[in-house]
Amino acid sequence: MQLIRSLLLLCLCAASISSPAQNESARARNYPVNWWPRIQENPDSWYRSEDGKRAAQNVLTWQAESGGWPLMVTINEPWTGDETAVGPWGRRGALIKSTVNELRLLARGYRVTQDERYRKSVEAGLDFILRAQYPTGGWPHSYPVFTNPYDHFSTFNDDEMSDLMRLVREAATADDFAWLNAKQRKAAQASFDSGVRFILNTQQIVSGKRTVWCQQYDDKVNECRAARKFEPVALSGSESAGALLLLMSIDKPSAEIVDAIRAGAEWYERAKIKGVRIERTDNDRIARDDPTAPPIWARFYETTSSRPIFAGRDGVIKYKLSEIEQERRGGYAWYGSWGEPVLAEYKRWKERNAR
Repeated sequence: MQLIRSLLLLCLCAASISSPAQNESARARNYPVNWWPRIQENPDSWYRSEDGKRAAQNVLTWQAESGGWPLMVTINEPWTGDETAVGPWGRRGALIKSTVNELRLLARGYRVTQDERYRKSVEAGLDFILRAQYPTGGWPHSYPVFTNPYDHFSTFNDDEMSDLMRLVREAATADDFAWLNAKQRKAAQASFDSGVRFILNTQQIVSGKRTVWCQQYDDKVNECRAARKFEPVALSGSESAGALLLLMSIDKPSAEIVDAIRAGAEWYERAKIKGVRIERTDNDRIARDDPTAPPIWARFYETTSSRPIFAGRDGVIKYKLSEIEQERRGGYAWYGSWGEPVLAEYKRWKERNAR
């Protein structure tokens, strides 16, 4: 039964990223999804099974000389030299959603099997992450290859900061990484602490009040930076949620962390949008008035006013979703429920940290 279950899990990973039309392309077949939540449910015995060994072997084949992995699903198939299979962004060494799942799988695999290949791979991958971190505590969008003008910026986008910080905290404290030596675990903890400092230092202040965070920052001076034309300098209703949830997961938070959490949660309460429902079609998104709609949040808010903003491929700031071109309306997540888990967790966090 365990063998069948494991096969189903791996099939689900593949099915979630492909369609009949996409099956023509290995690049589409390996489109990145977060496969670890499914795999982590397997018992230790899975790592000694043929399915577990096959998944780990596939992961090993995709590891680059830098120690990182390309941004893709790496458990589906082994690397055979076919560059068309290297995910949609190639071998840029992208860190967003990349590397953390591979390290978790191999770290647990080593704990269970003592396979030296897993240990060496994890150590190289962890070193890759620690090496990529800036002295400010942030991480670049991609490393070591900077292809786009924004690749070197310190990046919250797509929850990169919170993903990497949770991983290095696990490397410092979790049982799956207990086999690391004291120096490695200390370095991982220092990395986490540096990331916390970066988050605190980059929380935006508007009219004297702490608010939330931008998608990306200059890698040296911690100032907000734009990325693609339709990703302007703005407060992010999406990525800021990951930063706040990460801060709320810290045991015995300092007074500075407490203040940052309270200010961020208060901003989410103020920034919620009521009475608007987003209708989605295959190629468009339309904002319609609906008093019964649950609260939503915009992806971007003006840094000076916390007013929702939008931009098309021309980069011109608009204040209504309907004012940008249809291609961008339908091709980007302009609204979401990102504040819901923040406010729900904040309620629980206040009970845990009543002062």
